Amino acid sequence: MSRKVAEQLVDMLARAGVKRIYGVTGDSLNEFNDAVRKNPDIQWIHVRHEEAGAFAASAEAELTGIGCCAGSSGPGHVHLLNGLYEAQRSRFPVIAIAATCASSEFGTGFFQETNTTRLFDDCSTYNQIAVTAAQLPRMAQAAIQHALYTKSVSVLGLPGDVAGEQAVENPVEAGVYFPKASILPAKDEIDALAKLINRHSKICIFGGIGAVDAHQEIVALAEKLKAPVGYSFRGKMSIQPDNPYEVGMTGLLGLPSAYHSMHESDLILLLGTDFPYTAFLPKDKVIVQVDIRPEILGRRAKLDMGLYGDVKTTLQALIPLLDLKQDASFLEAQLHIYAKVKDHMRSYMAEKGKYDLIHPEAVANALDRMASEDAIFTVDTGMCCVWGARYITPNTQRLMIGSFIHGSMANALPQAIGAALSFPSRQVVAFCGDGGISMLLGDLATIKQYNLPIKLFVFNNRSLGMVKLEMEVQGLVDNETDMLNPDFAMVAEAMGIKGISIHDPENLDSLLQEAFLFKGPVLVNIFTDPNALAMPPKVDIKMMEGMGISMTKMMLGGKFEEVLDTVKSNYKHLKEMLD
Repeated sequence: MSRKVAEQLVDMLARAGVKRIYGVTGDSLNEFNDAVRKNPDIQWIHVRHEEAGAFAASAEAELTGIGCCAGSSGPGHVHLLNGLYEAQRSRFPVIAIAATCASSEFGTGFFQETNTTRLFDDCSTYNQIAVTAAQLPRMAQAAIQHALYTKSVSVLGLPGDVAGEQAVENPVEAGVYFPKASILPAKDEIDALAKLINRHSKICIFGGIGAVDAHQEIVALAEKLKAPVGYSFRGKMSIQPDNPYEVGMTGLLGLPSAYHSMHESDLILLLGTDFPYTAFLPKDKVIVQVDIRPEILGRRAKLDMGLYGDVKTTLQALIPLLDLKQDASFLEAQLHIYAKVKDHMRSYMAEKGKYDLIHPEAVANALDRMASEDAIFTVDTGMCCVWGARYITPNTQRLMIGSFIHGSMANALPQAIGAALSFPSRQVVAFCGDGGISMLLGDLATIKQYNLPIKLFVFNNRSLGMVKLEMEVQGLVDNETDMLNPDFAMVAEAMGIKGISIHDPENLDSLLQEAFLFKGPVLVNIFTDPNALAMPPKVDIKMMEGMGISMTKMMLGGKFEEVLDTVKSNYKHLKEMLD
């Protein structure tokens, strides 16, 4: 039975495991949309903005292993760019169908004409356009394989006229495979690493997203070496739970305990991390990096050893070769500091704030307590990332996604859409900034149209909070960071979504509980304190003195007395310490 090119493409996507295509249909996409309608294995999700569709597809790819989005000619596929950058930089397999004007009009300056191969070159690994029916099947096959096997974005350009042509069957069409491999460094490198570790007494482990499958091995390694374990934001949900050796995150959103552990150690093991903030890494330690991507070894720190291998397999080979360390004093000291840091953080969860000045720490803590054990959290870039990083408690079931590498605003809402469609039986909780949700507010209609029971919590501080803080830290007068917001709860109600506003901190728990108990989608507009910092200044002197002056001097570059004199008027040094 004959079929059109668009139908052939949709069949191939379905065989690859694609369940949904996020997009806004129209003109050059009409044949493709019609082919989706005819195929029972794929659903078209009508988002209100293609950027939201690309973010949703990226979230689905992160959670399930593959995602797909589509944009019509010109502005339609241009809108995909930001979400595709998110997927490419985070290494999520997304296939983007970029429909174009008719192939006969290429190069004529036709209405909505773009050069897709140039446009998407920087945010994709595979990027081609099929201008004949005969090209499509092999190009589609290559696009699918590149996305799945290199964990990246594939862009397939599809002219509207080609989509409607009769398909040319591909006699060498291959199936879609999902191969797995364990990559182990050479034996002599494993032996050399074991000898290096055995020569050092104070060792710190720092893991990232590349160690997501190696939780058990990292805990076993830490136990054998009596080593504290720090982690990046992307490594938090897999490394932190059930880990008695963890000391938190370092970096811009991190805590002084992890920073201290790394700087007080003799040897640092970087496992599956491409942590970008080199200012937080010591420069006078022995550093070893293990990663599945050999091309990134040593690009953040000067290494004594760089090993090519997956973390799980490498540690399984390494651990039996290591000496069991008896002295746990270094580990115990780091855990003591971490305990003090957590005690001070808890003080800000207890104080809920004032009317229209609710403490965001208290909000995040309440959401953490009330969310289900297998909740999927999405967090907007900015201050919401701070609250998610510090107050969401991971376990072996919870997941958290955000724009952790690309750092885009407005990611939490569309990523929640992708999560809710991928896992309809799981609770999806979105930490939204008022600046972020304003950008893609129209996709509240998408949530309503598909009746997705997402819980959207807007941290409404009436400002671009992180940007405002950054300007103040730099000694600048914050300018154009204030926001005159609509009543987000009323906007939600207008779109058919339950809206709740919280002004009084005394009503915080009861109204949040109401949102969680409601069966459908809810938006909760929470009026938080616009002056809340990534870490409030109340922590300063007592925490520093409790940890010891020598540690504080080290973290501040020896400016302890200066910080004590200026901390109340200038947050710069405090932020440097606490980050």
